[in-house]
Amino acid sequence: MTERIQLSPAVPEAFKALVAANTAVEKAAANAGLDQRLIELVKIRASMINGCAYCIDSHSRDARKLGETDRRILMLSAWWETPLYTEQERAALALTDAMTRLPQHQDVPDDVYAEATRVFTEEQYVAVAWAATVINAFNRLGVTSHKPLPADPR
Repeated sequence: MTERIQLSPAVPEAFKALVAANTAVEKAAANAGLDQRLIELVKIRASMINGCAYCIDSHSRDARKLGETDRRILMLSAWWETPLYTEQERAALALTDAMTRLPQHQDVPDDVYAEATRVFTEEQYVAVAWAATVINAFNRLGVTSHKPLPADPR
């Protein structure tokens, strides 16, 4: 793989602003009563779609620390085929898929929006949508830069 310029440290003020946005979104999610594991599932799923190895690795580790199982993390690639996820998680994952694939479809389908707003409060919906937005931004930096994985902590 070609070594590339790392974008995150190249403009530290912009990267700090993105980290601050992520912190604000996580706070909004917690204030809205969302389980942090759901937000981590959103981050992992978007990262899988975008092919961001660094973010998949990072957020999988974060999810495990919160008590998420390896099975549910691995099954995110086919979440719609399993009964492993709650109604809220399924709505969050469908919304994440639609938002992450926005360039392909040019819209979030009405049925995806309707289901998400049915199972989430407005504050929860906003937090999930922002979580998908922020992780997509991080993914674009990581994929474009070929951000290397950290050393295996084992």
